[in-house]
Amino acid sequence: MISIYIILEILAAYLIGSVSSAVWFGKLLYGVDVREHGSGNAGATNVIRVLGYKAGLPVMLFDIFKGWIAVQLVSWVTISGLTPEALIYLKIGAGVAVVMGHVFPVFASFRGGKGVGTIAGVGFALFPLAVLIVLGVFIIVLIFTHFVSLSSVTAAFLFPFVVYFVCGIRHPGLIGLAILTAIFIPITHRKNIRRLLKGEERKFEFKKKSTP
Repeated sequence: MISIYIILEILAAYLIGSVSSAVWFGKLLYGVDVREHGSGNAGATNVIRVLGYKAGLPVMLFDIFKGWIAVQLVSWVTISGLTPEALIYLKIGAGVAVVMGHVFPVFASFRGGKGVGTIAGVGFALFPLAVLIVLGVFIIVLIFTHFVSLSSVTAAFLFPFVVYFVCGIRHPGLIGLAILTAIFIPITHRKNIRRLLKGEERKFEFKKKSTP
């Protein structure tokens, strides 16, 4: 019974992550597949570039929310027999699954986003203070450089250090997840990193974009 419950929780988290708001929102309301425009990424940043803030901000909030809700479901829908330690690891598993759903969404031909917003939502559920701190780093780097990719990678790199040294978290599973985040985000941004090194990365402009 417990094993079935664990499988269902992980599956539910993946399916929640697979709800690609960037794709659905663009197609239903604007008749645009954002994956065919801009950077080709099904994420909030590209939606803002292609369709503007009016479309991009709801997508960003939804991506964060689905990461948070996938983890919270483990606390809300539970069964007897699971230890508190097992619940923590199940939450971590749900967090990984929802991010995988966002990056490889079954409902959108497995072509999703890079996972930054959804990872932030998972982080808010598991270590909110650490996420708020690296969010501040993200904003500062973005303001000074206008590179979303550099801001994301910088925040991800600092994340495990903030978790361990600033927030004092010592749980091995949570530390492992923080380290995994610091590795995963640069991997999903590897093309951006190459463009940054070549001086070809596109800057993010803080102004309204028109619909293509």
